[in-house]
Amino acid sequence: MWSTDPSIKDIEQLDDSYKTISCDVLIVGAGGAGLRAAIECFERGTNALVVCKSLMGKAHTVMAEGGIAASLGNVDPQDSWQVHFSDTMVEGQFLSNWRIAEIFAKEAPDRVYELEYYGALFDRTNEGKIMQRPFGAHSYRRLCYIGDRTGLELIRTLEDQILARNIPYMDEVEITCIFRDSSGTSVSGCLGINIRSGELLLFQCKAVILATGGCGKVYHVTSNSWESTGDGIALACRAGAELMDMEMIQFHPTGMIYPAGVRGMLITEAVRGEGGILTNVKGERFMEKYDPKRLELSARDVVARSIYTEIVEGRGTPNGAVYLDIRHRGAEYIKNKLPSMYYQFLEFAGVDISKEKMEVAPTVHYQMGGIRVDPETCETNIQGLYAAGEVACGLHGANRLGGNSLSDILVFGRRAGIAASAKVKDSPAQQIPDESIRAEIGRILAPFKSTENVNPFALKEKIADVMWKYVGIVRNEQDLRQGLTEIGIIRLDSKKVQAKGPRAFNQSWIDSMAVWNMVLDCEAIIRSALERKESRGAHTRSDYPKKDDDNWKVNVVTKCEQGMMVQKIVPVPKMPEEYEKLINREESLSWKKNVK
Repeated sequence: MWSTDPSIKDIEQLDDSYKTISCDVLIVGAGGAGLRAAIECFERGTNALVVCKSLMGKAHTVMAEGGIAASLGNVDPQDSWQVHFSDTMVEGQFLSNWRIAEIFAKEAPDRVYELEYYGALFDRTNEGKIMQRPFGAHSYRRLCYIGDRTGLELIRTLEDQILARNIPYMDEVEITCIFRDSSGTSVSGCLGINIRSGELLLFQCKAVILATGGCGKVYHVTSNSWESTGDGIALACRAGAELMDMEMIQFHPTGMIYPAGVRGMLITEAVRGEGGILTNVKGERFMEKYDPKRLELSARDVVARSIYTEIVEGRGTPNGAVYLDIRHRGAEYIKNKLPSMYYQFLEFAGVDISKEKMEVAPTVHYQMGGIRVDPETCETNIQGLYAAGEVACGLHGANRLGGNSLSDILVFGRRAGIAASAKVKDSPAQQIPDESIRAEIGRILAPFKSTENVNPFALKEKIADVMWKYVGIVRNEQDLRQGLTEIGIIRLDSKKVQAKGPRAFNQSWIDSMAVWNMVLDCEAIIRSALERKESRGAHTRSDYPKKDDDNWKVNVVTKCEQGMMVQKIVPVPKMPEEYEKLINREESLSWKKNVK
């Protein structure tokens, strides 16, 4: 949607020159949060531009397959925003910001109906209403879905709206830096790279919305695709924004384990929502001893730790997994409700899940922590810098409920678009200091001048192995400190990375910047995990095995100051008394009482 890219020859001659592009709001990321923010900016007459590292339409949002959580009450009329709020707070282990959870629970239904208005084709009840299915730790059947391809339908629908409105976008663009004005208080622009040509791009803007997703690729076994290298977190932190809850990494209970080429690939929670049963190698339904009330539909952190325990105690399969069995539902039901899972196993593993068990094991899936934002506006502590979706934090606390991610990106993508549009309406553009531009260009072109022959791809692999080995499902002081030491060594090596060849489609160059971002993310995760001396939600420490509400019902905030990463402890915002009364601390699946 922009002018023809210059030739590779032209770029090599340009060297450190750049092309300038102006807009009011730059939206970084084209998943659900970024696209919903762009639609809102358009509706408010704001000149917004969307840029994304991958291709338009290929966002990690598509990996959220099972459904969108919203209290429509189409299947269970007893459901309400209050119950959804309570479930979110309880399963977040009370680290969530209550105001963010309130906004989320109240606005999620409208965002689903809006998506339907845009043209999303949801599965239906017999009465023609949007169908809803059960998911782990939700009190009622709340997940609005399109088979097991909900995220894909969401992206398709929002992309159609982007194209219909002719909202400008640039794909295959890597943002490397967020600039502030000369006072250091406000956003003034960004620097980026046109991956197709290697051209440097200077974006002059009044506001930036980060919607870049998570950092799952810092782990060896993950459901995340290649883009998820934590770029937004690193961009924000370098710009002076605060991070929070970085120790909270969600291990989805069920990822593929075999063959090796697809290890970690997601098996949607919808399989368990539709009646899938977990068994160990002895044929025992082991969730009966870990959570006899909720079984396979317990919270994700509980199911993941249960599977992990079965495997490490010797009751796993020869491939280091457990079994997930949906055969009793029958082939027709499985192909109708879980078509993607049926074909995923058939094509990648040669397994017919209507006749055979699936082998599953935990896989890194989502970061609950991220950039600290204002509940109302999604603005960070840097004026004009916003964050929405997985890259932001405050909603999910210590454990995310399945299905909350898709409603999260719709609710807060919209809110970020509203706030950014209001911010830029009568604001003058801020000047980008020339010395900042030159310093950033020097930083990102350094790999072409390096003579050290350090391979950035090899460093990415080392990072993923270190995090999987030392910062996994169960952690301890010794492992975390060893992990921090090894990440520190990789950080030193990352300064020597080398990029060879022309700048167009130069993967070693893009990998170099990914390594720099991943190292920062990992340090924030490990330092935060060391700080939290308890076990809570997704953060389990064998040396501090109990939850400590007296001392650790707090958030760990991380910030980069003068080249150093520092942590501080802040109290979780206190809930008003009337909201305390909404909390149902009796963990249950209320919908089961009404199903014969």
